[in-house]
This record gives sequence, C-alpha cells and structure tokens, in this order.
Amino acid sequence: MLNFFATLDRRWIFLLMFLAVSMAILGQLKFPEKVSPMVRDVYTTIEELPEGSNVLLAYDYDPASEGELQPMASAFTRHCAKRKHKLYFITLWPQGVPMIQRGVRILDEEFPEYEYGKDYVTLGYRTGQEGVIKLITTDLRSLYANDIAGTSLDDIPMTQDLKNIQKMDLIVNVSAGTPGTKEWVLYAATPFDIKMVAGTTGVGAPVLYPYIPSQLTGLLGAIKAAAEYEQAMAEGYPEYAKNPKMQEAKRRMGPQLVAHVLMLLLIVVGNVIYFGQRGSKVSQ
Repeated sequence: MLNFFATLDRRWIFLLMFLAVSMAILGQLKFPEKVSPMVRDVYTTIEELPEGSNVLLAYDYDPASEGELQPMASAFTRHCAKRKHKLYFITLWPQGVPMIQRGVRILDEEFPEYEYGKDYVTLGYRTGQEGVIKLITTDLRSLYANDIAGTSLDDIPMTQDLKNIQKMDLIVNVSAGTPGTKEWVLYAATPFDIKMVAGTTGVGAPVLYPYIPSQLTGLLGAIKAAAEYEQAMAEGYPEYAKNPKMQEAKRRMGPQLVAHVLMLLLIVVGNVIYFGQRGSKVSQ
C-alpha cells in the first residue's frame, strides 16, 4: 500500500485538488467566522461615528488584487452608507477608478436614497502618487477643480466648502501596495490627527501593524479579515446575513479552507509514506 501511494502519478493529486475546490465553489460552501479583535475595532470605528460624518473612501488597488480586496471595499461602502455617512471617493491608482465605480454601483442599487452630490461624490484619480495626499491635506482645490464627470466642485453641494481633507472624520483606505495605506498614514492621518482604518492584501498587512492602534485604528488583512468583517456586519444588521451579495468574502473563504485542509492531509500522508518506507529499509 505504501508503495502504491509512493508511486502514485502526481496528476491524480492535481485532479483531487481540482475536484475539492470545484465542489466548494459550486456548492458555495461557507464556514462560520469569529470576529477577531482587530476586525472588531475597524467595525466599531465606523459604527460609532455620528450619523452623517464625512468619510474619505480611498480605494488604491487594481483588478489584479480585486479578488482579495473587493469584498472588504464593498463591505466598507455598505457599512458607511448604512450609517448614512457622507462619502468622498478617491483613488491614487489610475486603475482604481473602476474599483470606485463598483462602490457607486452598490449605492445606486442598494441605497436609492443616496443622492450624488448630497450624500456621495467621486473625486476620482489624479497623478502624483503620495504627492496627491500632501496637496489635498492643505489645498484640495489646487488639484481637484471638478469631480470625475467634470462637474465643478463649486456646483456640488458636498464640495462647495471643501478646501482640504482635514475636515474628514475618518479615512477608509483599501490598498494593494504603494501608494496606499502607509502613505495615507504618514501624510494625512498622523500629521493632521485624522482617524483612519484600512484593508490590505495579506502580504501588505505585516508592515502596517506597527501603526496600530495610535496611527491606524484597525486593519483588515486579506480575505480572511474581510470575511470576519462581513460576520460583524451580519451580527449588527441581521438582514445582511440573508443577502448573498453581502457574503462574498465568506464565499471565497470556503474553497480556500478546503484547499488548505487537503494540502495538510497530503503533507501528513506524504510523511507517513516517507517514514514507513524508511522504517522498512532499516528493518531489512
């Protein structure tokens, strides 16, 4: 038996992984999530803001990181809208504009009471990377004379008196790299004492932990934290637990967990085979 598994064509293992993950995807397999303290801090920060607070939603990522970051960006948009906050969308990435449009689509479909110019506005993208942050913290009008559609900020109720982002009550950043969360912390949140939470990729999270909790109130790291945030939303707003659109991260966690468990089992089986064969050779 050990010899059979030791000589098994590896393509059978690939097929087994394919079938396991496919079944999890097709079956929309989900597992219970326990909200970690850091994710709870992010949720509480947005939840406890007074209704109608000004929130800057900075979505600095592109389609390459959409699978990992879009669920948390969607959850942030829904949570802020649920709390009736005033939303200002912005991105430091040229490919980030379609990511913002996904958030706007959520508002249009799920929050029909939200009116453009009164409840949310899309500032869009300006070139300059972290230089954009340095400018808009003191003089936003020097870089943004109009919104993404070309409408003058003077003609939009939300931006008529907007001179800089120092009046923001919270910065929410979703980042896939540079420029992103680190730059928002260094050039906006810290020097101007603006409260900030963020979500980032798994590889980008560790370098941001030193900023928590003084400069960064909380952080969502990768799809696991996004799933926990969805769980926190479901606990706070029970109607979210029944809506599949609001469980995207949980749905993506199912196949990932199945794949990880299968990998661990294969490692165990591989070690059993190895030590079994070595024991046979020693006894001979």
